[in-house]
Amino acid sequence: MKRFLGLCLLAATLSTLCFAADEGTKASERVEAAAQVLNDIQGAPDKGIPQEVLGSAECVAVVPSMLKGGFVVGAKYGRGLASCRTPKGWSAPAFFVVTGGSFGFQIGGQAVDLVMLIMNKDGMKHLLSSEFALGADASVAAGPVGRHAEGNTDWKMRAQVLTYSRARGLFAGVSLNGAQIKQDKDSTREFYGRMVPFRTSLVGEIEPPPGANAFLTALARWAQEAAK
Repeated sequence: MKRFLGLCLLAATLSTLCFAADEGTKASERVEAAAQVLNDIQGAPDKGIPQEVLGSAECVAVVPSMLKGGFVVGAKYGRGLASCRTPKGWSAPAFFVVTGGSFGFQIGGQAVDLVMLIMNKDGMKHLLSSEFALGADASVAAGPVGRHAEGNTDWKMRAQVLTYSRARGLFAGVSLNGAQIKQDKDSTREFYGRMVPFRTSLVGEIEPPPGANAFLTALARWAQEAAK
């Protein structure tokens, strides 16, 4: 029993240290990392997000190196950014935090890259609210993987948000039921130099700053390839 409690305490300590390290990541570095995640995933089209799925997405959100881990109770924590389609192109990024818990016997931890696609106007409304729960406020499902998804239309009918993860080189759809998403105000102030509401960024009411170019360029390339 003492050994088990000791392992739990060790896991909690490691999780706290990892979370603290993530807190120190600069918003600008997160933008670059998110762009790299998109480029890496679509660089392997047979194992990436199908063009039909990406072409239908209203918004794209990326959490580079989201942390998962713990003993008995698994914890999830990450900081990311999102952009939505506007008449002028992809919007200025909005920064958010995703947190959540899942019960099950989990030993150790790992960092995963997370991609979320908001697939319709209803899902976008939840995103614009700047705080919502996946599976409760917005329906969520693991997204299909591959070059094309013509034979699998289930994603069109049942999910407002499709989710994917990449860990140790493996890319797959993943369920994130119960995860909470809310605006990352600290990163927003750091990146923009002031507080910018989620909606202001995502509906295109402000111009993207130069620091967002890497992420928005990756999104534009994705969208262009999906439209072919």
